[in-house]
Amino acid sequence: MKIAVLDWYTVNISGDISTVPLEELGEVKIIPLTSPEQTAENIGDAEIVLCNKVMITRDVLDRCSNIKYIGLFATGYNNIDIQYATEKGITVCNAGSYSTNAVAQQTFAYILDWSNRIRDYDTAVKNGEWEKFPSFSYFPIPMTELTGKTLAIVGYGSIGKKVAEIATAFGMNVVISTRTQPVGCPYEVTDMISAVEKADFITFHCPLTDKTRGIINAELLSHMKKSAVLINTSRGGVVVEKDLAEALINKSIAGAYLDVLEKEPMSPDTPLKNVPNCVITPHTSWASLETRSRLVNIVCDNIRNWLNGTPTNKVN
Repeated sequence: MKIAVLDWYTVNISGDISTVPLEELGEVKIIPLTSPEQTAENIGDAEIVLCNKVMITRDVLDRCSNIKYIGLFATGYNNIDIQYATEKGITVCNAGSYSTNAVAQQTFAYILDWSNRIRDYDTAVKNGEWEKFPSFSYFPIPMTELTGKTLAIVGYGSIGKKVAEIATAFGMNVVISTRTQPVGCPYEVTDMISAVEKADFITFHCPLTDKTRGIINAELLSHMKKSAVLINTSRGGVVVEKDLAEALINKSIAGAYLDVLEKEPMSPDTPLKNVPNCVITPHTSWASLETRSRLVNIVCDNIRNWLNGTPTNKVN
């Protein structure tokens, strides 16, 4: 089997992931990044196509008639024309639940950063403020304990559940807002507005769909406490960035931590750039070495299972 990997750079930017597991499955062509106009050419006569964010459109599928399988280095698959791939008998498999621990960990890195003001105090020390203070302890910037605070979680999939588990260990009150009533959920489940109104922190772990696109908007933000902090590690499209920027500038909410933006890489004219109390990381929550290694193993297992006639993580 010929395998075309269209955007290996998105998984292996540091060169720390081996290609050997892929090479054991067929004749592999590794391409760092693929632009839309290069997609069909880079696929060529490959039967297996692996990608992360490259758009596999109807036109690409028509031009690359050898494709039998599309594997995603991702959970989301909105970059694939699933309906047309299905019509053409092409199997599409994603990599579900590979990043649960990493994303939950980063969510709490944000929460702890806000609560303990580590960056702020490090800056103060480096600026010589502690040296000039007469007392042994210097704490002009307010800190807060997490015990007793309320964390609202939007989306109760594997990541949402892990975040809730960690929050419980910190003694936080957990409130869940999700599309469907979860079975056996030990936490309060309510509508999104009620969850937002109760939250000291609100974190989003939902997929990007027609219903979730733009749900973090001026209306929703108006229901948040002025002291509340918003976290988004899901998809940038769930945020109306102009509305969030205005809420932060006007101090309608206290802060925001974002790992995703509507346009990635980040546009220099995003409304959120340089906004006070808005921390932006460059889509890193999924990218620890352990997580990326797990992702590649899942993708390879998916191919093996498909070749054996028992496809796993099939989305069509």
